[in-house]
Amino acid sequence: MHIKLGKFNQLEVVKEVDFGVYLDGGEDGEILLPTRYVPEGCRPGDMLNVFVYLDNEERLIATTLTPLVQVGEFAYLEVAWVNQFGAFLNWGLMKDLFVPFREQKMKMEVGRSYIVHAHVDEDSYRIVASAKVERYLSKEMPEYQAGELVDILVWQKTDLGFKAIVDNKYGGLLYQNEIFQPLETGMRMQAYVKQVRDDAKIDLELQRGGARKVDDFAEVLLQYIKEHEGSIPFHDKSNAEDIYNTFGVSKKTFKKAVGELYKKHLIVLEEQEIRLVKFSPR
Repeated sequence: MHIKLGKFNQLEVVKEVDFGVYLDGGEDGEILLPTRYVPEGCRPGDMLNVFVYLDNEERLIATTLTPLVQVGEFAYLEVAWVNQFGAFLNWGLMKDLFVPFREQKMKMEVGRSYIVHAHVDEDSYRIVASAKVERYLSKEMPEYQAGELVDILVWQKTDLGFKAIVDNKYGGLLYQNEIFQPLETGMRMQAYVKQVRDDAKIDLELQRGGARKVDDFAEVLLQYIKEHEGSIPFHDKSNAEDIYNTFGVSKKTFKKAVGELYKKHLIVLEEQEIRLVKFSPR
């Protein structure tokens, strides 16, 4: 068995001591789980799911806490302190996560947060972080299909829109003219794949694209009108921001859905409202 440093491991309790329990780390030896993290009733022979990292003396140590990032992942973390060697980020554990100066794009400041990638340094065997995010994005061609739902971490604003990290692996982009909600660096959310480009980058959108999006929203809109006594104070000249704040879609999608319902003779378009052709209160 080989310990996965900076990740969760299933390890067996081998003995109890006054200050915790020791876990079987295989070829890496026994690993301490301090008393504060030992589950009540834990006994030798029990299997525990623990996160393994290095303590202040560079010894393997375990915790049942879940850190804000694991090795191989990206996260938006705040700087807790700095010294002559680099910056230290709060990642939810007793020992802070180190970012050497060479891994900083700009000098990190206490209290500010940055998108970083966590990895094991090959030379020192320490868990470190890097703000040079591009270096750690996969160069492989993503195998996504258009319309596929993915998890994203909003990375940085550009002239085109917002860069994002897709499924902790790939680079993606949300185009400014297709964003209809406030976005900030560090936000985690889901998005839809619009297309995978030849350069292995992914074009993303926050709303499902094409006819499916319109059909889905048309059903939502119809139900919304029914739940509001058969009429709503929206019309062709309604403000796009009001539409988004109410329905979470762009004005373009709203108008297409209204058109679909109108063609099906389900609604009537008035100057200041949209109402159902027939409405029977419950």
